[in-house]
Amino acid sequence: MREISDPVASSPDDVSRARGDGRGPTELRPIRIERSVLDYAEGSCLITLGGTRVLCAASVEPGVPSWLRGKGQGWITAEYSMLPRATHTRTSREVTRGRLGGRTQEIQRLIGRSLRSVVDLTLLGDRTVWLDCDVLQADGGTRTASITGAMVALWDALSRPLPGMPPAQGAIREMVAA
Repeated sequence: MREISDPVASSPDDVSRARGDGRGPTELRPIRIERSVLDYAEGSCLITLGGTRVLCAASVEPGVPSWLRGKGQGWITAEYSMLPRATHTRTSREVTRGRLGGRTQEIQRLIGRSLRSVVDLTLLGDRTVWLDCDVLQADGGTRTASITGAMVALWDALSRPLPGMPPAQGAIREMVAA
């Protein structure tokens, strides 16, 4: 029988080698989630994953995109962006360049699809949930931090009664994290 080795640590030397932040090859980044950090969003959190910090907000609005009207379900969509100085060197905001980059579009779609996959959209009713993920500091893992933080913000947003909207009890079938 052939031995299966750990793909992360393929030799004894690899196991003892530390990453730039001092973690071993199989150690996770430390994680901290602070909930309800924004006063006006229906759900929000600040997720810290090692040196990465992402502010996530869930906003619930009445109505759905035009292509979903009359179909008896809600919608969840995401926006993702990085502050200009979230990285070692300043990067201009994409809005000043006039269009979103391919990486940003891919991450927005990934966040939206990940969260739609665990929500029964028919139980959302006629409403759209906007998930805004803003990277305050990027030190790796911004996608995973955004998905996990957006899930926490979505949970909080759908767990409380919203004025003028029927409750979305049970809409979240399971949790997702990355």
